Amino acid sequence: MAVPLGEVGHNEFLLKQVPVALSPAMNTHKIPISHVDSDPVLADLGEPNVLVSEKDGTTADVQDMQRMGKRQETRRNFRQITILGFCMVILSTWEAILATAVFALGNGGTAGLIWGYFICMIGFGFVIASLAEMASMAPTSGGQYHWVSEFAPPSCQRFFSYMVGWLGVLGWQTAAATVSYLTGKQIQALIILWNPSYVPKPWQGTMLIWAVLAVCLTFNTFFSRHLPLVEGIIVILHVAGFFAVIIPLWVMGDRTNTGDVFSLFQDNMGWGSVPLSTMVGLTGAASCFVGSEAGAHMAEEVRNAAHVVPRAMMWTWVGNGLMGWIMAITFCFCVGDTMSVLMTPLGSQQVQVFLNTTGSAAGATGLTVIMLVIGVFACVAVMATNSRQLFAFARDNGVPFSGIFSKVSPRLGVPLNSVYVTILFVLLLSLINLGSSVAFMQVISLGVAAMLTSYLISICCVALKRIRNQPLLPSRFDLGKFGLAINIIAVLFLVFLLVFAFFPAAPHPAVADMNWASLGYGVVMIFSMFYYVVRGRYVYVGPVEYVRKSQ
Repeated sequence: MAVPLGEVGHNEFLLKQVPVALSPAMNTHKIPISHVDSDPVLADLGEPNVLVSEKDGTTADVQDMQRMGKRQETRRNFRQITILGFCMVILSTWEAILATAVFALGNGGTAGLIWGYFICMIGFGFVIASLAEMASMAPTSGGQYHWVSEFAPPSCQRFFSYMVGWLGVLGWQTAAATVSYLTGKQIQALIILWNPSYVPKPWQGTMLIWAVLAVCLTFNTFFSRHLPLVEGIIVILHVAGFFAVIIPLWVMGDRTNTGDVFSLFQDNMGWGSVPLSTMVGLTGAASCFVGSEAGAHMAEEVRNAAHVVPRAMMWTWVGNGLMGWIMAITFCFCVGDTMSVLMTPLGSQQVQVFLNTTGSAAGATGLTVIMLVIGVFACVAVMATNSRQLFAFARDNGVPFSGIFSKVSPRLGVPLNSVYVTILFVLLLSLINLGSSVAFMQVISLGVAAMLTSYLISICCVALKRIRNQPLLPSRFDLGKFGLAINIIAVLFLVFLLVFAFFPAAPHPAVADMNWASLGYGVVMIFSMFYYVVRGRYVYVGPVEYVRKSQ
């Protein structure tokens, strides 16, 4: 049932709309007209892309927000360089491949890690290109659920958009738990390195998660205006740290035979099939690229978003992807005995490899500290992204207590309540770690499946419009005649990954070692469908309704 716009509450359509294109004479925001961000596309149309204000961004941003029927509530603090830095830090691919190498080493060995990562990098190139095009068509914090609402067939727009919104919330909320947990594990590994008698307790791991979350809360509230600068500084460490880690591994590490590194596939978990084991191990490499659409969720805080965001997404894929692959190859050359690394008493495979390579606890600590700092601020960026995604979905009445979560602090210009609820969710989720760290990792791993599903549905919708020769929205990042082929390859790749996202790490697992992602995934889907039937279908009409009302 379509709800009249006036009954939707927070998204009540603006009666006083801003002009589609503001000329210099109409610039009433007291911003010097010399501040011009020229755009060749708009220039060709005779519409100069002029800066309107710090909050509203450029005239192109104003036009995009008006078309989507949204009110500009956050400040557009991010520029082209800073959003690129934000995206690169949030993925931290070379750091992530080291942290998740255990999955591929156990399932596939060194060759499985190297070639599995390469396959995922190429496959995600098609996925990210598809998402980047949609981010240019509709540059909104809503991301996937908004795109589904605009591109899905009218008969299922509202329901599919609603479900994808919940998948996005689930994926980004668990991402914060994942990053904070892995960061805490590295801290515990350093403690064991310097004090071998130390036996980690579950409550200590949980407290480390909370400590990382405290840093995230601080930078997403009190220092929120300086977040672009902070992430810009951290991306310098991200690039410099890559060389600081890889050069010692090249110079000091013992070399494994080249033929073994690139061609020795192993089934260390007992699947009975090396190809199957290698495909199961792809999940670790795939997780390094999940979250690649983060820039899209920050679009309402980026100046000239339709042009800048998709390019930041693509450059992040190229830069981070190549650094990750070089690091994966280097790591595999330095692993040596795979089983001894997998069974390290430190509980962190990369720290063990650092120790083996440098031959000193101090050297291993120095390399690990670089990863720790980047990991903490990657979690800060994840927290910012998931709070914006939750804010956008609440703005469209997609979650309970939407009126609370959709509020933006007028002083800080960020959705504080969404930040708070994300912190609370991860705090509660981390309590699972008190009972079983294995169960905690399995629960938070469902975020990968949720994000893959949201990508899959979004790209299917735009591919279907292309197949039906239906017009698409104008885009300043256009895939052109190759669009359908790119979309189809992306869909096939995502379906392949999604199947193995629900596999356990080893065959015939005990109850504690089961991959509970399928259960968590199902519970969230059932709850969201139940809430949709009881409440959602009466208050959620989908972003496309606001688009129609604004036209």
